Amino acid sequence: MNNFLLANNIVKQFSNHLALNNVSINVPEGSIFGLLGPNGAGKTTLIRIITQITAPDQGEILFRGKKMTMEDVYHIGYLPEERGLYKKMKVGEQALYLVQLKGMSRADGLKKLKYWFEKFEIQSWWDKKVEELSKGMAQKVQFIVTVLHDPKLLIFDEPFTGFDPINTNLVKNEILRLRDNGATIVFSTHIMSSVEELCDHIALIDKGKNILNGNIDEVRARFKPDTYELKFRGNAQDIKDTLDGGIEFIEEPTRGGVGHLILKQQRKIPVRDMITAINSTVDIISFEEVIPGMNDIFIRAVEGNEKKA
Repeated sequence: MNNFLLANNIVKQFSNHLALNNVSINVPEGSIFGLLGPNGAGKTTLIRIITQITAPDQGEILFRGKKMTMEDVYHIGYLPEERGLYKKMKVGEQALYLVQLKGMSRADGLKKLKYWFEKFEIQSWWDKKVEELSKGMAQKVQFIVTVLHDPKLLIFDEPFTGFDPINTNLVKNEILRLRDNGATIVFSTHIMSSVEELCDHIALIDKGKNILNGNIDEVRARFKPDTYELKFRGNAQDIKDTLDGGIEFIEEPTRGGVGHLILKQQRKIPVRDMITAINSTVDIISFEEVIPGMNDIFIRAVEGNEKKA
């Protein structure tokens, strides 16, 4: 795994508040990395350290194997949660100004802005003032400015704020396309369904500490509750009589002649033995392991961390 971005034991103190306490993350090249956590967990502080807006008290940031410098900022695109467009400036004028700050020439900036404005079907916004735009419209402009210079590292902090479902889907597809074209992406959000759709790896920060990290499929497998969902035709009692040891049954109403049971193991029973026993008594329509979603994992991990505190 090529660690494109590495944060090593980052510590950051503000007055009497320890914002980050030995936080480390590993972001593989070409991945979408979910940086998760409750409000005030320290995510934005870590992002500001990565983007060189502020410095850590301890620890270091490595970018492509070397200690990050201000020169590396030109290879980063950062969309902050708190947006920063100048309300009185015209959209096109401001976009062109911002991309030149990122090191692009005026000619190259105009060419690429034209491409993106056409792609997002917002050509008519060029001479509008930012104050005339809705929150979602302004968000589109900032997204374009963030990605326009083809940065190697993209950092999106709550990128879907202000978007309706259609524009959310549009930006999601663009994020995936950017990843497929070689960008490495750090993605911070509270929308766990988006994490499941987009992220390859995650880190969960709470109270300034990293409490969970890894490949998203491995993380979800780690939180498996040894629970299975069974749909069948037959008598539920026959199943319960057959599996009389080590199983908790949660029966749901029968619909259309199809029975529905949730089977939670109290002690480990080989799945093949469960299926064989069930199949001898009823007709199995489906038998699936219940894998928790990221929303459940987020809540369980944070609540577990609070109990330890």
